[in-house]
Parts: sequence; structure tokens; C-alpha cells
Amino acid sequence: MNDAFIPSDTIILDLLRKNDAMTVTELAEAMEVTSTAVRQRLNRLMAQELVQRSATRHGRGRPLHHYRITDKGRRKAGSNFADLAMAMWQEISQLEDLEIRKMMLQRLAKRLAEMYADKIRGDNLREKMQALSELFAERRVPMDVQSQDSLPVLTATACPYPDLAERDRSICSVEQMLYSELLGADVQLSSCRLDGAECCSFQSS
Repeated sequence: MNDAFIPSDTIILDLLRKNDAMTVTELAEAMEVTSTAVRQRLNRLMAQELVQRSATRHGRGRPLHHYRITDKGRRKAGSNFADLAMAMWQEISQLEDLEIRKMMLQRLAKRLAEMYADKIRGDNLREKMQALSELFAERRVPMDVQSQDSLPVLTATACPYPDLAERDRSICSVEQMLYSELLGADVQLSSCRLDGAECCSFQSS
């Protein structure tokens, strides 16, 4: 499957979010581009399961195809919650009671783990780490599973929360707690990009 997502594709997703279904001609007119260009984008979006196509027949002629956004597409098109996340994080960071703050961070990690849990499958830690890396790859966060002293190490070459991490390193603790929950093992942050390392590494303690 082609996972390349081009920012301009959001135009089609936005149009399909606002309309129940649209044809290639309708999309081309709305975007002021050629039908060929629209079809290329639609094929790419369908390959990513962000858009689905249905056919309607009228008589003996060729069927008329309508395109609709999928649930996955809606999540993709409406995933710009960076400002909200930043505001919520700042509120948590300003809690004066350290115990309450710690409890909130733990609950946040557990809630995220609940959201991702069904994606993490494997018979051992390495397989679960591999599933975790594939999950974040879908979210444009490159991860890899390496070995150190015969133990699997999860490495992230890009931070899942770059804006937050630059302002408050507590997000690293949440990330550590999240991975521990998902992997069913006590995972520690062994190296961090914020300390000058090439990547962030997590391994079982």
C-alpha cells in the first residue's frame, strides 16, 4: 500500500468531509484542476483507505462513480489538534501539586495506551516493539527495533511530540510510561535527542 500522504490531498478530504459524496467532475470543478489530476489523487487516497468509491448505474451506460471519505479519512483530515494539545499540556504543567501532576501524567499515558492497545500484538518484547514501531510509522514517526546486549531496543529518530518536548521534557516521561503500558514491560529512556543523542532509545530495564 502506498502510504505517501501529500498535503494537497487534504483539499479533497476537506471537500468530501463537507459533502456526502462527489464525482470526479465535481471535485475537478471545485478544485479548478483537471479530472486526470483528481483521479490520480483519488487513487492515492483510496490506496490509503482514506477515500472509498461506489458506482451507480443508470440504464446501459457506464456507471457513475461517487467518492466518499472513510472514517480513517475523517480522522486524517481532522487531526490538526496541536494547539489544543499544547494548551492542555500547559495546564497540566502548571499544576503546583507534584503528586497530582504525576497522577495526571500517568492517567494520560494509560489513556493513550488504551487507544493503541489493539494495535500492539506479539509473543515477545521484540515483536511488540516492532508492532509499536509500525503503529507510529503510520503517524509519520520513524522508529526502529535494534539490539543491544541481545536485548531489543526501540529507537525513535524523530520525536512524536516535538513542540511539547522542546518546552517541557516531562513529555518524555509520558512517552516512557506509554511504551511501558503498551509493551507490558518496564521500559526506560536510555538516550534522548534533547541530550544530544542521535535518537531516543527505549529499552527494558
